[in-house]
Amino acid sequence: MDIPRKSAAKKRRIKRILYALTAIIAVAVITVGVSRLQPAVPSVDRPTLWTGTVARGTIPRNVRGLGTLVPEEIRYVPAITAGRVEKRLVQPGAQVKADQVLMELTDPAVEQAFVDAESQLRGADASLTTLKVQLDKTILDQEATLAQAKSDFNKAKMQFEVNDELGKQGLKSPLEVNLSRIAAQDAESRVGLETKRLAGSRDEAKARTAAEDEKVRQLRDAVGLKRKQLDALKVRAGIDGELQTIAVQVGQQVTLGQELARVANPRRLKAEIKIAETQAKDVQLGQTVSIDTRSGIIPGKVIRIDPSVQNGTRTVDASLEGELPKGAVPDLSVDGTIELEKLENILYVNRPVHGQEHSTIGLFKLDPDGSGASQIQVKLGRGSVTTIEILDGLKEGDVVILSDTSQFDSSPRIRIS
Repeated sequence: MDIPRKSAAKKRRIKRILYALTAIIAVAVITVGVSRLQPAVPSVDRPTLWTGTVARGTIPRNVRGLGTLVPEEIRYVPAITAGRVEKRLVQPGAQVKADQVLMELTDPAVEQAFVDAESQLRGADASLTTLKVQLDKTILDQEATLAQAKSDFNKAKMQFEVNDELGKQGLKSPLEVNLSRIAAQDAESRVGLETKRLAGSRDEAKARTAAEDEKVRQLRDAVGLKRKQLDALKVRAGIDGELQTIAVQVGQQVTLGQELARVANPRRLKAEIKIAETQAKDVQLGQTVSIDTRSGIIPGKVIRIDPSVQNGTRTVDASLEGELPKGAVPDLSVDGTIELEKLENILYVNRPVHGQEHSTIGLFKLDPDGSGASQIQVKLGRGSVTTIEILDGLKEGDVVILSDTSQFDSSPRIRIS
């Protein structure tokens, strides 16, 4: 019978311990080595990249926005009087003249009011004529009375002068002389009284005539107003242009002030451009604008800047100073580019996908051989529609990736294949 020896078992136990220690050390060495390995450099296909070269020079600083062409002259035709639509004589899209009738309204109350106003005016005119005749007769009678008083005064004066002379010769008694003097004085007083009475009659005639004239004038104004209301039942365009809309139907009852139609002059258009609020702060009146209608480019000028902000944009109105291309009609969608200023002798590059004005971003600058690119921090300045100013981080001639590389933001380098 074999008896195992204690020394062999001890040797086997020592071997197992050594194997375990060796395995632990190997695992630790491998773990440390793996942790110190650098991550693999990501690779990008060259055809998917959009690059740009940093240059120095003068560039225009522009802002761009979408907009529409709208007429400069638009007339919203209101209902000057209430009524019912009797006829529609013109359809939208037709060319109309200012005095052309678009539709006819009816309102018996307006027609009756006009007839009544004319009747009242005729009555007032007749009353005025009668009054003038009466006043003229009164003044003529007063003038005749004054003339008679003057004649009586002249006779009495002559009689007094004769009696006074005869009295001095002793041929007339003092009593007769005094009586003739008193008669002359009475006649003179009557002349003065009749003169005042005539002046008073004339003043009275003037006042009464003025009052009656004012009444007639008021009635004539009322007739004019009623005539305008009656004429307003024939709704006219008001301006030469194109009838864009008619807002009512035949038989419809309309109220005072209600919009009936819209007429615009299609030959005088302007562009309403929506500019982002952050970019509109530098837009000023008189700046040059290029309006792209897709069938031609029209030059223009900024003529109005809306002070309010709607949906993050401000509306800028631009006049059209060039000849309108074919197809330039109201409500046409256009692109507007406003030139803010000229940037002289600056470093610039085409605008990166995520490049905003006055910000610092990470861009990948290509190696000289083009096989890779390193990420650098670039400080941007003033921007335009397609270009942006470089303040720091790049120099003239550097080539950078402008397309979206946000998926590589955590990588300092990329490989280009």
